[in-house]
Amino acid sequence: MLITLNVPSIACEVCAQTIKDALVKNLPSSIVEVDVTSKIVTVETTASEQQLRDVIVSVGHELA
Repeated sequence: MLITLNVPSIACEVCAQTIKDALVKNLPSSIVEVDVTSKIVTVETTASEQQLRDVIVSVGHELA
């Protein structure tokens, strides 16, 4: 399933990489793309949206 999340706390490429690394580590079968400009995280995964949200929040980011 494709899940798109708005993450307004993304400020730079380091933020994007932190989120991507955390998602891939915690949900290894996921394919993650992060658009810094639009502050959008798109994930192709079998995980739930809540699981994605939990991982993103755990690395210090806020979701809209």
